[in-house]
Amino acid sequence: MKGEKIDPRFKIAHREALIGVGLVIFNFIWWFGFAYGLGGQSPDSYTYVFGLPAWFFYSCVLGFIIMAVLVTVIVKFWFVDVSFDEEGGDHS
Repeated sequence: MKGEKIDPRFKIAHREALIGVGLVIFNFIWWFGFAYGLGGQSPDSYTYVFGLPAWFFYSCVLGFIIMAVLVTVIVKFWFVDVSFDEEGGDHS
């Protein structure tokens, strides 16, 4: 094990997994902040955006749009296409 070469695909996979975890944490903080920050008031004092309570619009609707854009950009520009074939071997 000590002299064994580590597959470089694991480094890529770990980096991309950490990016995914970061996106999940960002999404949760966004959702929680708006849902409980704006939604923790009396319903009589709610403001509305497009007929929806502001807390719902910002946490769920806008949050979804922002996450969809973020995930698309990150996958397109930061993630790498990795082959699942074993390195150095021709297994046809």
